[in-house]
Amino acid sequence: MTTHWKPLVALAAIAWAAAPANAESLTLASPDGKITVTVSDDGGLATYAVAYEGKQVIAPSKLGMLFAEHHGFERGLAIAGSTTASQDTSWEQPWGERRVVRDQHNELAVTFKPADGPERQMTVRFRAFDTGVGFRYEVPEQAALQGDLNLTEELTQFGVGEQTTMWYTPSDEFNRYEYITRTAPAGKVDDAHTPATFRNADGIYFSIHEAALVDYAAMSLDQLRPGNFESKLRGWSGGPKVKTKAGFTSPWRTIQVAPDAVGLINSDIILNLNEPNKLGDVSWVEPGKYVGIWWAMHIRDRSWGRDQIHGATTEETKRYIDFAAKHGFAGVLVEGWNIGWDGDWYNNGDLFDFTKPMPDYDLEELGRYALSKGVRIIGHHETSANITNYENQLGAAMDLMQKAGVRQVKTGYVADAGDAVRIDENGIRRYEWHDSQFMVRHHLKVVQEAAKRQISINAHEPVKDTGLRRTYPNWIAREGARGMEYNAWGTPPNPPEHEAMLAFTRMLSGPMDFTPGIFDLKPNERAPLREDMPRGDPSNRPETTLAKQLALYVVLYSPIQMAADLPENYEQRLDAFQFIKDVETDWEDSIALAGEIGDYVAIARQGRKSKEWFLGAVTDEEARDLSLPLSFLEPGKKYRAQIYRDGPDADWKTNPYAMVIEEKTVTGGETFAVRMAPGGGFAVRFIPVG
Repeated sequence: MTTHWKPLVALAAIAWAAAPANAESLTLASPDGKITVTVSDDGGLATYAVAYEGKQVIAPSKLGMLFAEHHGFERGLAIAGSTTASQDTSWEQPWGERRVVRDQHNELAVTFKPADGPERQMTVRFRAFDTGVGFRYEVPEQAALQGDLNLTEELTQFGVGEQTTMWYTPSDEFNRYEYITRTAPAGKVDDAHTPATFRNADGIYFSIHEAALVDYAAMSLDQLRPGNFESKLRGWSGGPKVKTKAGFTSPWRTIQVAPDAVGLINSDIILNLNEPNKLGDVSWVEPGKYVGIWWAMHIRDRSWGRDQIHGATTEETKRYIDFAAKHGFAGVLVEGWNIGWDGDWYNNGDLFDFTKPMPDYDLEELGRYALSKGVRIIGHHETSANITNYENQLGAAMDLMQKAGVRQVKTGYVADAGDAVRIDENGIRRYEWHDSQFMVRHHLKVVQEAAKRQISINAHEPVKDTGLRRTYPNWIAREGARGMEYNAWGTPPNPPEHEAMLAFTRMLSGPMDFTPGIFDLKPNERAPLREDMPRGDPSNRPETTLAKQLALYVVLYSPIQMAADLPENYEQRLDAFQFIKDVETDWEDSIALAGEIGDYVAIARQGRKSKEWFLGAVTDEEARDLSLPLSFLEPGKKYRAQIYRDGPDADWKTNPYAMVIEEKTVTGGETFAVRMAPGGGFAVRFIPVG
């Protein structure tokens, strides 16, 4: 780590200016001076505003919080003091989009005290980076706030502007985060999950999210009046939003800001606002690629339970292990292996047993067989969001995984939003939201228990990512959006613009286990294997070309990437499959090169092991000619470019398999031009010559 501390007396980026009529305003600027934050107590309200190059991003917006049995912080507030700091450090990720992350920011901590009620105070700490702003509440221990502190409302507001374009998914509907991204003027949006992304009338792009969500409820956005959102926290069943005590800090509220869309992707704010690694040596956390008994269930070749065509058998798992070993994959995911999948598992989470395999699945033998082939079984714990049932078995379940040589476990919480089961201390069945404080606590408990056994967690139906992978590097991936499975049965499936939306919205929060790599692009047009297991609607299919499926391995970041299709489908297209075998999942550096939200995106990444560069780009339903400067390559150096691109007549609807695989020599710094078909994309591997 390198550290460069600037003397505070020389910190010209932070200035103070007294406002008239006893109001006080403080101003904080980013290191490059382009982003400014203004904090004020005018009118007895704690407010902040954000500008980029003098143009408004967030209008003056309220800060504060209310408690159930204690005086809160809302009105009659005055700035009672402030402190400043500046930092420029570099730290190294054990795995990630880039190995070295620079944390350069200026800081302003403002303490507010109310004029009425008992004497009390809160501090709002702001950090300004060149790519945005983070701020959080800090409520110290104090006489006026003794005992249990039940937070009923966090009053944080975001004045984004009524006509500002907004890309978002709704937050108050049953399917958690799993919705097609919507586009609307911000003034027309009732509620939204974060990250929510915006572009205002001045052409400034920004994204609202949060970082370091620990022991607090997740934040969504609730429209107060057109163009003005307030933070909305998920409450406990029959209780407050957050149960805490004085001496707490909130998660960071983040506003990433950029003059172009790709600037949002290239920001490291979320990671930098999280605490450093708490686990110590994490060399046992293993990025890599995997295959699995998964897609077969979604397209109804196999089933999770034994009542149809059980997929998780010893024989079938060995077939996948052999395939993984042959082609260099590190793991085999197996879903449906344990007791509880028979019948209506969606509604019977009480029945899952995480220590008892199905009779036709020999976990001990498969663990031994996989290790003999240089492969590991990837465990799976589907809970149907019955949290108490899972936590009662958690230690024993993780012990079993460790004994079988498992290094990664995929967890699942399939249930409607608000239906996570908690049995309270009186034995009463309660229902909690997937993004409540209760679930935030639960996910961290799972990650910590897994870490004790050198196991990494890939959470599906999770609470959203807020950068905690920095603090707990075994939190290796999450879902938290519409993944590939919706192309098997989604009705409608993911549209062609979906991945170009995700890159600028969901992916701003962190890695996603999207599970790309489908080679049979019309899976529901095949004849059913059994009459009682009919195929789904033929209109449910990946609305992509084959080349785009390859590009997703570069565009949608995850340190664990799945080759999601069936082994036999890869065996039929080994020429295209070669890119999936070659592409890395752990990166020395990543650079978003070009793109517009929902239209297209192009990203280059350098492999941490090989130092080779990979380039991926995807487009929406429109064909697109893309010319990209190869500025990420060493200037003047020659490279062999292995190119996988859409064929001249490719189209996701009519000719999705048309693809050209070619190799040519390119030079660092020159322009690289490729045409993408409707619903298409391209993937390139650059190998240094000599």
